[in-house]
Amino acid sequence: MIHSKGYAAQSAETDLAPWDFERRDVGLHDVLIDIAYCGVCHTDVHLTRNEWFPGLFPMVPGHEIVGIVSQVGNHVTKFKTGDRAAVGVMVDSCRACEDCKNGQEQFCAVSPVVTYNNLDHYNMPAYGGYANNIVLNEDFAHHVSEKLDFAAVAPLLCAGITTYSPLRRWKVGEGHKLAVVGLGGLGHMAVKFGVAFGAEVTVLSTSPGKEEAAKKLGAHHFVVTKDEEQMKSTLRSFHFIVDTVAANHDLNPYLALLKTNGVYINVGMPAEPWQLSSFTLATGNKVVSGSGAGGLPETQEMLDFCAEHNIVSDIELINIKDIHTAFDRMLKGDVLYRFVIDMATL
Repeated sequence: MIHSKGYAAQSAETDLAPWDFERRDVGLHDVLIDIAYCGVCHTDVHLTRNEWFPGLFPMVPGHEIVGIVSQVGNHVTKFKTGDRAAVGVMVDSCRACEDCKNGQEQFCAVSPVVTYNNLDHYNMPAYGGYANNIVLNEDFAHHVSEKLDFAAVAPLLCAGITTYSPLRRWKVGEGHKLAVVGLGGLGHMAVKFGVAFGAEVTVLSTSPGKEEAAKKLGAHHFVVTKDEEQMKSTLRSFHFIVDTVAANHDLNPYLALLKTNGVYINVGMPAEPWQLSSFTLATGNKVVSGSGAGGLPETQEMLDFCAEHNIVSDIELINIKDIHTAFDRMLKGDVLYRFVIDMATL
């Protein structure tokens, strides 16, 4: 077994704190990655606090991981020691179901293994990236270009691929008007990708003070959603709307902003169910769509696209001892735009 150290929640009622634990030995097809940086996602708060469903404790969160390969199994061909590597929201799957064969391993119907808060195929708890190392099959690690700021790459493994994937699936690009609801960790990446794909991008926000930041990211327009006149001026305006807000909110006012045949994409994952008006959907043939992360091929495609276009997340680097302050600030929207833990501070 490999000794590991990290920060864990011992229960949903306790704070994250230092914890020593063990990971499995490096198998024939495994890589051991020394974690350099790990992004902080809203999901880490939801899961460590049992806000979605009962968790598996002790829990080491973190699924936006970058680091350096320090050991490879004897049959590994994808990596060598010293390589940059990244790990996202999953670390294994069955490889045989329809979704796995179609490159959508995140939806594996048989035995998906997310990066933390479940059991792996060895019946051991999967522990995430708030730690000094991680062991996984080489297929579930991704290459990271030397061109990119390493720490700023970490959020691409969740916030990045979560917004990249639906924009690609719906073929958002030139000639399209795209609105992004919320300008947080996911929202700022949706803006960056939307602009890079050639769409005309509008940020919809409750905070007037974010207009300058939105424009700096490349957004063409900014709408304050609390301003009735501004909202009226954008009725039936957008081909696509990406909703990145994790807090509970009413989406019906936003649906009215879609053009006929417009598509509303949910990536924010609020805890409470939405109440949808059937009339709003039927008027204009609107579609409400969900999207969850991305499969292995698409995640590598996204990382390569980012290297080609010099796209990374805007981050604030933190000491791991400040994780609870970061959680509180993140829930208040007080970060531009993603916290990343420097694992050298562990």
